[in-house]
Amino acid sequence: MSTRTLNADLLIGGIFMETVNQENATNNEEVKTFTQEELNKVVEDRLARERAKYLDYEDLKAKAQKYDEAEEASKTELQKATEKAQALEVELEGLKKANELRQIREEVARATNVPANLLTADTKEACEAQAKEILAFAKPQSYPKVKDGGEVSTTGGKSTSKLFSEWMEQYK
Repeated sequence: MSTRTLNADLLIGGIFMETVNQENATNNEEVKTFTQEELNKVVEDRLARERAKYLDYEDLKAKAQKYDEAEEASKTELQKATEKAQALEVELEGLKKANELRQIREEVARATNVPANLLTADTKEACEAQAKEILAFAKPQSYPKVKDGGEVSTTGGKSTSKLFSEWMEQYK
């Protein structure tokens, strides 16, 4: 049969370690046993000492929270200003690029007589090549010459206008 005893000198970090002694142990050292009331008193004293260490914990926690909030608020203002500056820089770069493209396209349009709104390339060389292609496409085509002035020859020698007037006469 075993009895549970608490060895007081095994107090580690506020936690008591229990040791179990058995009756048939060869070690005849005297082990002090505690009653429940004595154990409760020891634990209560230890808890009181620990609580005393952290009495101002709530005050420190509140101060730290206020500091963090103030730091976050100032950080937020700084971040807002930084983000706004970055957005404005991006917008400015976009406007500069758009203006540069517009100038290139207008210059090529004046040189080639191609409307600037038809040019979509990003570089001067590409705009010039595009303008040449547009001019080649827009070049007037020559149409085949028709001997009879565009009249169909399978009408039995009658002109289209004569055939149409005959057709209209039928439905009057």
